[in-house]
Amino acid sequence: MVNSDNLNLLLKVNGTQHTLQIDPRVTLLDALREKIGLTGTKKGCDRGQCGACTVLVDGRRINSCLTLAVMYQETEITTIEELAKGDELHPMQAAFIKHDGFQCGYCTPGQIMSAVGLLAEGCPSDDAEIKECMSGNICRCSAYPGIVAAIQEVRQMQPNL
Repeated sequence: MVNSDNLNLLLKVNGTQHTLQIDPRVTLLDALREKIGLTGTKKGCDRGQCGACTVLVDGRRINSCLTLAVMYQETEITTIEELAKGDELHPMQAAFIKHDGFQCGYCTPGQIMSAVGLLAEGCPSDDAEIKECMSGNICRCSAYPGIVAAIQEVRQMQPNL
């Protein structure tokens, strides 16, 4: 049954245009997971407190559970699925593995997306500032030392960030 209140929506996600017919109240997170099938972005608290749903919109970090999909028709949305190029991991993904920046893995996609975003945003380079810039992403397993080490490694590899 088609709801007459649904909107036709065009979202550009990971470089691909997706035409959706959705209720205007659908969050970006639910559109990504349930309508497009990109389940790498996790639903954690559904209140913007944990960061598991972090994606990049035009290169900036956002909590996709707190925003409506209809707000992002003319933007470039990047999810964790876009970072690796085939079998080649993004440098941040490789650094997270190298530095054990994850344990259970549930928060890892949001942590990685936030880390990529904070480097692009120009977060200061000392460990305390990185922790502050990442404070919107919670790791219940406490892999924080590995996360900070991974971010520092990628910053060193790409000094223009």
